Amino acid sequence: MATPSEKLADSLQELQKLQEKALVAIRSQDLSRTHRERLQKAGFIQSVIKGWYIPARPDETAGESTAWYAAFWPFCAAYLNSRFGDSWSLSPEQSLAIHAGNWTVPKQLLVRALTPTNNVTALPYGTSLLDIRASLPTASDTVTLDGQRLFSLPSALIACAPDYFRRNATDARAALSLIRDASEVLEPLLEGGHSTIAGRLAGAFRNIGKDPIADAIIDTMRAASYTVKETDPFDEPSPMAFSNRERSPYVSRIQLTWKTMRQAVLDEFPPAPGIANDKQAYLEQVDDIYVTDAYNSLSIEGYRVSANLIEKVRSGDWNPEDDQEDRQHRDALAARGYWLAFQSVKSSIEKILGGANPGEVVERDHGAWYRELFAPSVTAGILKPADLAGYRNGPVYIRRSMHTPLNRDALRDAMPAFLELLSAETEPAVRVVLGHFIFVYIHPYMDGNGRMGRFLMNAMLASGGYPWTVIPLQRRDDYMAALESASVDGDIGPFARFLAELVREALP
Repeated sequence: MATPSEKLADSLQELQKLQEKALVAIRSQDLSRTHRERLQKAGFIQSVIKGWYIPARPDETAGESTAWYAAFWPFCAAYLNSRFGDSWSLSPEQSLAIHAGNWTVPKQLLVRALTPTNNVTALPYGTSLLDIRASLPTASDTVTLDGQRLFSLPSALIACAPDYFRRNATDARAALSLIRDASEVLEPLLEGGHSTIAGRLAGAFRNIGKDPIADAIIDTMRAASYTVKETDPFDEPSPMAFSNRERSPYVSRIQLTWKTMRQAVLDEFPPAPGIANDKQAYLEQVDDIYVTDAYNSLSIEGYRVSANLIEKVRSGDWNPEDDQEDRQHRDALAARGYWLAFQSVKSSIEKILGGANPGEVVERDHGAWYRELFAPSVTAGILKPADLAGYRNGPVYIRRSMHTPLNRDALRDAMPAFLELLSAETEPAVRVVLGHFIFVYIHPYMDGNGRMGRFLMNAMLASGGYPWTVIPLQRRDDYMAALESASVDGDIGPFARFLAELVREALP
């Protein structure tokens, strides 16, 4: 007779077969009742709605939302295909957000379908799906991106609600920036006789500095005997002008985010004291805070480290053979990696204190920080040497966050743009807050992004003469909530205030 472990192994084999087919949304009929109940009880799948499941991790704590947020988009695509076949599309507004590179999980996903509906489907963790009966884009105006059926970019710009530009200015501007020539929108404008929309789009293009497109829309519509009145749908001028050279919406979003959030940071942060005159004294203060910083930074990430372990690592007394229990070994390797990375960051700070451009130092050195952070795990055989090669080559998700980090191709566009902004920024406070935030927003590595973001933050603090600042473990929830507000709601205020408060406490 099979043991419980053997039975669970059989069920896991069935789940593996589904995952090999890249199935994220699992229907009841995909697994027998026995396998389904066994896997759900063991925590390997979790229920979403009646008859539908997603894979999960049994080590996740109760109420953990990560598995759901990671599965949200493929689950919704599979569920909608099951219900409506090809006769559905995300709303024009949601289509624009995705065209603009914004894959944040929405509280409510608005879907158009042809069959009589107007139905709200409650989903986990306060999310939901609202499908309404409404017209769909034509076949030529429909695009599919990562399983999502969308309005094409031109058709979404024409069909979206007028106040979308005001309510979602960053997404709207990033989407508009992808239009390279007026002909992309003129044909549907002329065919539909959309004179009012033409005036709104002309105003939108002029707002982002694309005057030739705005002029072409107005002139062509008028030549076709339409009366067109240009109106700017945005509340404010664009913080930047766009050229036709940039084709990545992710780069446009990073640039817009930086310029839009910049003043809010300056409003919250204390003035920079200026680079320390006594550079050696500053570096000694950095050394003095190491134990406190390492304990808090590693603990925020879930490592169980003690001040005693950190001191042993720092002094060179730690022997990895002493910590061979899996959990202890993992924590000790993380502590050793943190010490090595801390020394590398300190070396970068020394260059900054010597007058080097802070952003350029980070651009050159952050790869070395990362390699030092995980070198002990490679030496121990836990990671492969190739894992230190550079930016990630696959998707990554942030625990309990509705923000979906950039995909592998997008991050390779976004990181150079981010580092250029960091190098060009003249205000240390902006480098501190936006440097940390946008780095973790992009999430360029499979692991260690939080620690890297805090290292970057402190290197930028040094560039303004601010003291090295520790984010305490007891403020972890405030810290993560502030980052979530910036990532999901586009509100940098809570994060800027949070860091400003800690910096003021650290100032002499």
